[in-house]
Amino acid sequence: MSFNKMFTGIILVGALLIGCQQKEVTVETSTVPQFTKAVAVLHATEGNEVKGVVTFTKTAEGVKIVADVMGLTPGEHGFHIHEFGDCSSPDGKSAGGHFNPEGNPHAAPDAQTRHVGDLGNLTADENGNAHYERLDTHLSLNGPNSIIGRGVIIHAKADDLTSQPTGAAGARVACGVIGVAKAQ
Repeated sequence: MSFNKMFTGIILVGALLIGCQQKEVTVETSTVPQFTKAVAVLHATEGNEVKGVVTFTKTAEGVKIVADVMGLTPGEHGFHIHEFGDCSSPDGKSAGGHFNPEGNPHAAPDAQTRHVGDLGNLTADENGNAHYERLDTHLSLNGPNSIIGRGVIIHAKADDLTSQPTGAAGARVACGVIGVAKAQ
């Protein structure tokens, strides 16, 4: 093919593209599902015996988080939502870093500016059981801060709530994927 024919073809395609009008596409919001409840079943990472369940329930004030975890060492353990719902690696690192869609620094769960995934610490009793309950206004089950499909990680050590980027909470002892749950 000669250069002139190829150049003419490019010009014609360009003219056609310029002549085309863009059409705005709208999505009917009533067809987009609005999730009201989610759950993560926690499984131990390699060498650990941690297990548990975390539920997330949408309320008028935010998202209520309830966690019941067993098999921990007594004391505090970092508790975070991570960016990927992938628990396939033996150490839980496939879940990526903390869920942080706004690009904020790591902080305590009650801080005004923090990672969306910063939930602070779980405190395990002398039997290794921990119960956690809190209402969170940063995360959501819908929209840009949705945690659906993300990972929940429990760490070996306490989150110091200040060290960047993750609170120096140590190894990952449990991982779970957040999925849509049946609303009750």
